[in-house]
Amino acid sequence: MMRLPLFQFHAPRTLSEIAQILNDEGENAMVLAGGTDLLPNMKRRQQTPRTLVSLRNVPKMRQIQISDSGFRLGACLTLAEIAQNPSLRGASSALWQAALQVATPLIRNMATLGGNLCLDTRCNYLNQSYEWRKAIDFCLKKDGTRCWVAPNSKKCMAVSSTDAAPALIALGARVRLVSHAAERELLLADLYNDNGLHYLTRRRDEILTEVLVDSLVGWKSTYWKLRRRGSFDFPVLSVAAAVSTALNGIVVDARIVIGSVSSRPLVAADATNFLIGKPLNHDVIDETAARAFRLAKPLDNTDFEMSWRKKVTTELVKYALWELSGEDVSAQRKSVTRQEFYPADATMRILNNPDLENQNLDSPI
Repeated sequence: MMRLPLFQFHAPRTLSEIAQILNDEGENAMVLAGGTDLLPNMKRRQQTPRTLVSLRNVPKMRQIQISDSGFRLGACLTLAEIAQNPSLRGASSALWQAALQVATPLIRNMATLGGNLCLDTRCNYLNQSYEWRKAIDFCLKKDGTRCWVAPNSKKCMAVSSTDAAPALIALGARVRLVSHAAERELLLADLYNDNGLHYLTRRRDEILTEVLVDSLVGWKSTYWKLRRRGSFDFPVLSVAAAVSTALNGIVVDARIVIGSVSSRPLVAADATNFLIGKPLNHDVIDETAARAFRLAKPLDNTDFEMSWRKKVTTELVKYALWELSGEDVSAQRKSVTRQEFYPADATMRILNNPDLENQNLDSPI
C-alpha cells in the first residue's frame, strides 16, 4: 500500500489567506483542490510538498456567471458540475464533452476545472511507484538526470494529458491568476510551456482562480478523445475544434487544438489559417486535417504506438470538422471513442469495441 507522506494542511476561507500562505511557504507549498491528481502523485513521491493549502472553502472559486457577453467559471467547480450545467452546452459543447469524458463519475465529482487545467504532465517512466523509478535511476522530471523518452534531450518530454485545456483553448478562454503581490489575466494557451518539467507559466505563489470565455454567439465546438478504454483512461490523443461560420457557410474564424502529443496543448495555427474563408466541405476538411497532422509529433511515452497515434490525428480532425459542418458522426463516435453522448442529461454510454489499434482509420468508419 502506498501512503501519503507527512504534510501540514491549511483550509483558509479567503483568497488573500491562501496567497499569504503560498507567499510565506514558497516552494514547500502546493494548493489542493479535488486532489485526484496531486494525492496519487504524492503517494508515488512524484510531488512532495510539505504544506497543502485547500481551495475548497473559498465560495468565489465555485461560482458560475453566465451572461450575453460570455461566462466565468470558478476554478474549483467540479467537472461533474460543468458537465451537468445545461448553459454550458451549445456553442461550448467542447467543454462539457471534455469534462464528461474525464475518468469516472466518482472522480468527476471530486476533480476540479482548475486542477484539470494544471494537471501534471505524465509519462510511462514517471507515473510508476517510487521503487520502480528508483530501479531505472529515476528520470529527468523527478530525482534523475536523463529523459528516458529522449535520452539526448535536455528537457523533459512528459506529455500534457489535460482534457479541459484543449477544449477551452479552442473556445478562446482566458484565465485569472492571483498572488500575494498582484493578479494577472492571460490566454489559456499561454499558461503552458513546451517542457514536461516546467509545464506551466503559472508561478508557484499564484492561484488560478477562474476561467473566462467571451461570447460564443455564432460558434460551434466539439471535443474528440482517444484512449484505450471508453472511460477512466487519460487521453493519448485529443482534438478540440471550434468554428464560426457566416450564413453562406464560409468559415469566419476557427481554432483547432491537439492535445496529448506534446508537453503542452498544440494550437494548429496553419490548419486553421487555411480553413478560414473556405466552406466546410470534404476537400477543405481533408487539407485542414493534413496540415494538423504535420504538427502532431507524439513520442513513445504513453499508451499505443506513437506512429499510430500521429496517424489518428488526421482522422480525429476530420471527424471533428465533419461534426461541426452538420454531418452525422455518431458511427465514428461509437467506433473511435466508444461513446454516445446524451446532451439532454449530460450523460454518455460506454461502448465495447476491439482494441483500437486493430481498426483501420484510413477512411471513415
